[in-house]
Amino acid sequence: MSNNIIHVKGARVHNLKNVSVSIPKNKLVVITGISGSGKSSLAFDTLFAEGQRRYVESMSTFARQFLGVLEKPDIDEIQNLSPALSIDQKTAAVSPRSTVGTMSEIYDYMRLLFTSIGVPHCMLCTKPMEKVIDRQAQSAETAFNHDWVCRSCQSTFPKITISLFSFNSPVGACRLCHGLGERLEVDSSLIMPNTSLTIEEGAIRPLQRMNSTGAWVKKTLEAMAQKYSFKLDVPVSHLSARARDLILFGDGQEYEGVVDYLMRRYDETDSEYLRREIEHYMVKRLCPDCQGKRLRRESLSVYVAGYNCIELASLSIIDMKERIESLSHKNSPLTSIDKQVSDQLFNEILKRLQFLIDVGLPYLTLDRSAQTLAGGEAQRIRLAGQLGSGLVNVIYILNEPSIGLHPRDHTRLLGSIKELQKHGNTVIVVEHDLETMKAADWIIDVGPGAGEHGGEIVGEGTSEDIKNAPRSITGAYLRGDKKIETATKHRKGNGTALTIVDATQFNLKNITACIPLQMFVAITGVSGSGKSTLISDILAAHLSHHFFRAKTTPGAHTRIDGVEHIDKVIVVDQSPIGRNVRSNPATYTGVFTHLRQLYSELPRAIKKKFGPDQFSFNLRGGRCEVCRGEGLLKFEMHFMPNVFITCEECAGKRYNQETLAVTFKGATISDVLSMTVDHAIEFFTDYPDIVNKLAVLSQVGLGYLRLGQPATMLSGGEAQRVKLANELARPSTGKTLYILDEPTTGLHFDDTARLLTVLHKLVDKGNSVLVVEHNLDIIKNADWVIDLGPEGGKGGGYIVAQGTPETIAKVKESHTGRYLSEVL
Repeated sequence: MSNNIIHVKGARVHNLKNVSVSIPKNKLVVITGISGSGKSSLAFDTLFAEGQRRYVESMSTFARQFLGVLEKPDIDEIQNLSPALSIDQKTAAVSPRSTVGTMSEIYDYMRLLFTSIGVPHCMLCTKPMEKVIDRQAQSAETAFNHDWVCRSCQSTFPKITISLFSFNSPVGACRLCHGLGERLEVDSSLIMPNTSLTIEEGAIRPLQRMNSTGAWVKKTLEAMAQKYSFKLDVPVSHLSARARDLILFGDGQEYEGVVDYLMRRYDETDSEYLRREIEHYMVKRLCPDCQGKRLRRESLSVYVAGYNCIELASLSIIDMKERIESLSHKNSPLTSIDKQVSDQLFNEILKRLQFLIDVGLPYLTLDRSAQTLAGGEAQRIRLAGQLGSGLVNVIYILNEPSIGLHPRDHTRLLGSIKELQKHGNTVIVVEHDLETMKAADWIIDVGPGAGEHGGEIVGEGTSEDIKNAPRSITGAYLRGDKKIETATKHRKGNGTALTIVDATQFNLKNITACIPLQMFVAITGVSGSGKSTLISDILAAHLSHHFFRAKTTPGAHTRIDGVEHIDKVIVVDQSPIGRNVRSNPATYTGVFTHLRQLYSELPRAIKKKFGPDQFSFNLRGGRCEVCRGEGLLKFEMHFMPNVFITCEECAGKRYNQETLAVTFKGATISDVLSMTVDHAIEFFTDYPDIVNKLAVLSQVGLGYLRLGQPATMLSGGEAQRVKLANELARPSTGKTLYILDEPTTGLHFDDTARLLTVLHKLVDKGNSVLVVEHNLDIIKNADWVIDLGPEGGKGGGYIVAQGTPETIAKVKESHTGRYLSEVL
């Protein structure tokens, strides 16, 4: 048997049906199939899980005690398996302290660079300081404590250490925001939301929830009211602006206002409860001390060739590469000694910057927070890190690396993935993208359907082999037997529009964007062109604040016209629908409420006087009290990973025996939670309240999900479609704006076609749909396209073209248009 082939035998993980498959090593292998077919179960839950398990098992007993025991996947055997590394979208750092620079490790080299050759500038006169060389000539105090001195004003600066440039260290972090670049501040607009109330009636909302301190503040307000002659027993709206300002901000001398009082209590208290209460009235704002730079003033006073470390980190990747190259050039402004000291550092930084460019991220900046990255961007940063690792004979498993990538940038990404393979590694990519399939050495198609209808290998081999596989839906699309049709006519809308005037946030070049309503509109452009800034940071944030008083501060713009033409906005993003096992599609969509009501009306439930609460796994009465309705028992292992064991009392069913004795058509409430959406539709066919909610989940391609599937097990794309289904099930007013960010994430061609049908139905009801997309099948079906660019980063931020897809395809300056012309 060849050692160049990974043999998987009898895989039964999740919905895999005892499959056996051979995977060539040292090749680029694509695993594809419709959503829910079992791709991830094969790639991540079988191959990666077993590779990790074997690697851990090969370690010493001492090392294994820190890593815990990894459970073997449900397989008969895997032969010739190498150590495996997973590069997916879920493992992105979520710490507010993580940035692109820290994720890529480039910032570590920058800190070393500034420690080695940085020159501090005097914080009094801003002149460059000089290093203290002749210590005998200095005063004892200066010689002992400092390494730098300003010859003009004799100020001193301590020895430069690498911690000085770390915003995660107390040595370098800004004193006010502690290195976060932003801080929570009390928003005065949230303090008195109901101005028809008097102060005595409770107009100051936080004081109503903080009874222990309300009396003390009230005395202060009474004293202030007496001194400045205003009343507390009239509606706040009747008070003068001066009186309202005094209540909120005090007089700056004798009396403290409510805003300052809350800020002081927030900073001083040790009570988590009190802090959470005050946070209801706070918003995140740029730190007034460091202006978002995260570092203390002393750190920012150290320069290399005219830049401090944050100024350098705020350049785009492509611009920073040019700047570093100029510093390492023979005509560099650096001294010959500094160049020799920094030569190796420059090489390491340049190499890593080039890797980020190669994976399609030239527009990012190193100081960008990891929390603002899309899943695809975070995954490609980790991919760039692996390009420089030099590992060989490893299995890399990637999850849709093309997500968020414009077709223009895709070729370069594929080159990077091929580079990993050329180094002697096996690269397995879970992907739906056609270009990736064409570039693959081997394709494994899982299907034929989703959930219980999938889990089989329906095709394997080259792309030509997949074309000829009779059971492969992917093959049908590759052959052209099936395809996503192009819209033959476009809606004209109702003549109204939302107009974003003078948008200047980040790289937007003072643009005015007009978004027609009652149409299907696509926002396009290369990665980093400004799409998400325009739609998420400005439009969605503005509308969410307008309709729902959301705390998010919109990005820089002058105004948005036409808001009166819509009655609400629904933003459908890819954030989780819940953060623990208690949240699932049934609870999120509300169908579980109908199911519990149904079970409470069954004869046995009526006899036992069981109400709907009896069938909730979150409440006492019906749930299993041993596991408290989770079905699992968690054992804290301190320095080892937590261990989860199926509850023996309820066998993982979540409920006690009394509750499980109530059945409908022979199925317990626990059995229902184990059903797929499509199965449940058939099972409850005579109950329209249940079927109608489930049918929408099926329409958006989620018929394979189990009703009780924990939210933590859903991908970003699945979570987004659950949210979309939830909104689709609500009564429509016909004046709703739906905003979706890359809704085709994780979708096969067949699922994309189904999603398009749903989106068109929304618009046909009189609503407006706005999508940020790279998928050409979506773009070609839009009524109107707004293309940003022409490039990413500082080269973007303009409106390159707008109009129908056919119009965009004719614009030579549009990268989107060039690719669109090939599919129209």
